[in-house]
Amino acid sequence: MAAPPISRGEHRKVAVASLIGTAVEWYDYYLYGTCAALIFPHLFFPSMDPWVGTIAAFATYAVGFVARPVGAAVFGHYGDRVGRKTILVLSLWLMGGSTVAIGLLPTYETVGAWAAVMLCILRLVQGFAVGGEWGSAVVMAVEHAPANRRGLFGSFPQIGGPAGLLLSTLVFMLVSSSMSNEELLAWGWRIPFIGSVVMVMIGMFIRLKLHESPVFEKMKERKEVSEAPAMEMLRTQRRALYLTIGMKLLQNALFYLYSVFMLSYIVGTLKLDKSIGLQAILISSAIGFVTLPAWSYLSDLIGRKKVYMFGTVASMLFVVPFFWMAQSGSVVLITIGMIIGLNVLHDAMYGPQAVYFSELFGTKVRLSGANIGYAIGAVLSGGLAPLIATLLLKINDGKTWGICLYMIVLGLISLVATALARETYKEALSEKSV
Repeated sequence: MAAPPISRGEHRKVAVASLIGTAVEWYDYYLYGTCAALIFPHLFFPSMDPWVGTIAAFATYAVGFVARPVGAAVFGHYGDRVGRKTILVLSLWLMGGSTVAIGLLPTYETVGAWAAVMLCILRLVQGFAVGGEWGSAVVMAVEHAPANRRGLFGSFPQIGGPAGLLLSTLVFMLVSSSMSNEELLAWGWRIPFIGSVVMVMIGMFIRLKLHESPVFEKMKERKEVSEAPAMEMLRTQRRALYLTIGMKLLQNALFYLYSVFMLSYIVGTLKLDKSIGLQAILISSAIGFVTLPAWSYLSDLIGRKKVYMFGTVASMLFVVPFFWMAQSGSVVLITIGMIIGLNVLHDAMYGPQAVYFSELFGTKVRLSGANIGYAIGAVLSGGLAPLIATLLLKINDGKTWGICLYMIVLGLISLVATALARETYKEALSEKSV
């Protein structure tokens, strides 16, 4: 089933639109992570011991990940039946609305425990929305891409990750540096959440102008659309689902360890200024604009499996040296460690992940398969990583060996899953068995 030819201009348009829309959604999602580490323990759990308050804040962060598989299944179902574009628009509306609502929430001081309940509900909506976002953006980019550049074009939605992280960190830094800590806790933290409505409108304008995936349109013309894509995927491509879940574990856990947990660790354990962690993340996010497409393009040349395997092994081995660098207290070493951990190693997994996961599933169930595998893997790793890392740090009296062991175990699972996955970079999308 060959897709109709697509102009080079259309390739680029879809890729850029996927990047911008995804950046807006990840801005909303990562902004919550930053505030969960630095703000929410004080505003929503002030009556708790600081350690317990941080753990409670990270628990609300994890709640969003629990909703992701549900969103992935629902959006995947309709994305494989109705179309990829519809899901992209709906997920952005949900994410934007819940983020603005968080910025308007009353705190514990005003409504007591109900503040935390409302925060959890909105975090669930965020998780549900992002559960449909990733797969839709990735599949659109991959299905529009030239056959020999699917890795490169599939990396554009992935670049939305560091773009969103860069934007959220930059906005939070600008707000926090322009006012006192008291003002930040009183009202300043709300500005980045409420202000995201501007970016949501921009993202919506761009996404509404996209054309539907030509591969999906061709399948629809031939009346080959599955009535129950998620169930068909479970029946016919369960092995691919298990492998994508396993491959996701280390990558996602490491990302949130570096970008969320480390903010809390730098301030709470190392007793350093929060700007050190924020600046390191800012620099790393900017470098991600280069490293993500570079690793993805390399996967077009030598294969997805080789690149992904390198990222998995090297990332496992670097966890211990990373904490040595952080514990030095050196701003330079912390920043270098973040760059090596996120850009040089983590991005070797995250860059090709979009195209690799998409290629492992057939067109009829591609969105459901990639979405659900990605979301379940994220729940089992990224959503729990900051919470588990904080608990391990507390149990081991501030020592990090438990966190390192936790990452190595996840890495071994990802390594086995990658080893068992087939190589896909030379296959045509039309050749996938469904």
